Amino acid sequence: MLELRDIIDLKFLQKFQDDFAQSMNIASITVDKNGTPVTMPSSYTNICSNLTQSTQIGKNRCAQCHASAGEEAFRTGKPYIYKCHSGLIDFAAPIIVKGTLIGTILGGQILFDNPKESEFKHTARELGLEEEEYYTAAKEVKVVEEQKIKSAAEVLFSVANTLSQEGYQRLKITELTGTLTESFEQISSATQHLAASSMEVTENQNLLNNEIVKVRELSNKINVILGYIKDITNQTKMLGLNTSIEAARVGDLGKGFSVVAKEIRNLAGNSRETSKNIAELVKKIQESVEKTMQVSNTTLDITEQQSAAIEETNASVEEVTSFTIELDKLAKSK
Repeated sequence: MLELRDIIDLKFLQKFQDDFAQSMNIASITVDKNGTPVTMPSSYTNICSNLTQSTQIGKNRCAQCHASAGEEAFRTGKPYIYKCHSGLIDFAAPIIVKGTLIGTILGGQILFDNPKESEFKHTARELGLEEEEYYTAAKEVKVVEEQKIKSAAEVLFSVANTLSQEGYQRLKITELTGTLTESFEQISSATQHLAASSMEVTENQNLLNNEIVKVRELSNKINVILGYIKDITNQTKMLGLNTSIEAARVGDLGKGFSVVAKEIRNLAGNSRETSKNIAELVKKIQESVEKTMQVSNTTLDITEQQSAAIEETNASVEEVTSFTIELDKLAKSK
């Protein structure tokens, strides 16, 4: 719940109240919505400070009177001039924020006419005070024109509510900047986490690229080996052919060579077919590796762009956060 001390610097209010009371030669005090004082009394009269409020009955009546006057001033939305329980003239200037009474500046402790002896002696009896002393103190109270009190009440009302509205706006700015700062801190934390994750992805992508390059290099080496195998196969084929020719030339003595030559040709044929199949598979692997490499490079470029964008976003968030902190400092400055 909003309190008067939340939106107005009570030290500043005290000084203003003291200066106002002294310049206008009237008493003044500021109370919260319950009638409890939040400032020290300014220029209080003898009858109030030393007599009326010297008794518990007097203190209770004053508090009740303050609260009732504040409520009435709040109801009308303007300063309220009234006669207090002890017979003096007071006024209440309500401090209103967003349609809610949060306090009242009270002033007065004056009279419009000379005090009536019977009234003040009656009050003294109710408070348990010495009647003559109380009446003598009443005669010390200043008699002031009603218009002067009205003007003083209007001034207090205007100043107090200007201060309260300005203080309320500062309070709202402080609350908003606090919320903004918290939100930006969460965003900053999230972007930092994303940046770290993005960097990790980039590193993993680089590792993947390196592995893909290794696979491509191994494929190339396999092709080289297949070249050797092809040469060997051709040589084996030629050996089988030569063996067959030699077997045919020697006739029956070369039958054993014929069998060997056939097996050599079969071996050459199988090797050639195997080499062909391996070459086709290696070709497909190389094509797949090339496609993977292209996709990986594209992903790496995008990831690096994302990392840069995240870092830029994080820098912007930190800058806005610093602005918010400065705004909060300004809002809290007096």
